[in-house]
Amino acid sequence: MARELLLAAFIMGVGICISGAATHLYQWLTRQRAMLRMDGSTYLASMGHVAISFVCGPYIMLQVGWRHEEDGTISMTSVLISALVAFGWAFITGLLFMGAYVALRF
Repeated sequence: MARELLLAAFIMGVGICISGAATHLYQWLTRQRAMLRMDGSTYLASMGHVAISFVCGPYIMLQVGWRHEEDGTISMTSVLISALVAFGWAFITGLLFMGAYVALRF
């Protein structure tokens, strides 16, 4: 049982690392803030935004949880819900990239 939990944590860690690296790379190359969005001037641009939102989503969700309220405090509910969504999403992202790595490597 411990092996399965460790494997799940490793996959989530891979997902968060890839998400963070992709977010910073996207922001560096485009010189704009990464957001979850689906808009675009063409259909291809829209699909590019959807793909970037999927890969960068866990890191963006973690950042959303740390936003301040009107009175300058951080909502614990917002932090916990965004962390739950982010780590679940990171598991899917990590599983996708780990699966691609294993499929191409072996």
